[in-house]
Amino acid sequence: PVIDTSEKNAILSVLNSKFWASGSGTGNVKKFENQFKKYIHSKTCVAVNSGTSALNLALSLFNIKNKEVILPSMSFVSTAHSIVENGGKPVFVDIEPDTLCIDPKKIKEVVTKKTTAILPVHFGGMPCNIDEIHKIAKSFNLDIIEDAAHAVGTTWKNFGKIGTHGSAVCFSFHPAKNLAMPAGGLISLNHKNHKKFEKILNARRWCGITDRKQTDYDVKEIGWNYYMNEFSAVIGLQQLKKLDKLNKIRKSTAQKYSKSINLESKMFFDSNCSYHLYWILVKNRKTLREKLLK
Repeated sequence: PVIDTSEKNAILSVLNSKFWASGSGTGNVKKFENQFKKYIHSKTCVAVNSGTSALNLALSLFNIKNKEVILPSMSFVSTAHSIVENGGKPVFVDIEPDTLCIDPKKIKEVVTKKTTAILPVHFGGMPCNIDEIHKIAKSFNLDIIEDAAHAVGTTWKNFGKIGTHGSAVCFSFHPAKNLAMPAGGLISLNHKNHKKFEKILNARRWCGITDRKQTDYDVKEIGWNYYMNEFSAVIGLQQLKKLDKLNKIRKSTAQKYSKSINLESKMFFDSNCSYHLYWILVKNRKTLREKLLK
């Protein structure tokens, strides 16, 4: 992670305050939710302790038990685990060879009467083909829950940041991510029931406990210990200020790679991409690793 004195001062401030965590999501956690919501122009944001927690909570909002959820065959294990955790069946489809994102054409081939949602992954920070995915979802009356763990700061066709298109969009703020925290995640809600969903998530992220003063709904939930702590939130607030600058550096590096790497299959340059990763396709990974180690 790229840090400076701002993160260090922020941590000391939290340390000295003796207010390190609150399951109800007050303090710096609430500030981070509000700032992130402004950054992506989302309707509602709920901060949690990891991207995995975000996926599990987001899918818990939709009735997927004994139903099918379509996802790409290439992703981190949490994408599929969250479906299983909520009683659904993962249905894998192949990826586009040039983006490594889910192939919309393949989605159509596996839709059945049991299909209830699509879970696209913006792999490496490259945006999925949102327009086509939305057309498919609309034609089959499916929900879209996005895995944007790699895509903090990614945009779609230079219009609108990832986090504003799907019913629920899940982010990860793992230390290796573009926006880094010791541990953290977030769910961005854009569903027509986003206010109700926010109250449910506020309860589910902290063992079913919610602040009655903050809700217009009679929320009676069980839940998990998924809340974000104050240290992660205050680091996130500082990282968010630097995010566009750091992503600009990533894009500049990716542009150099795309011009200079002499391989048929490599990540192409797209100004919309936040370049969490830059990938190349090689015939023999073991041989390449040995050469790189030398």
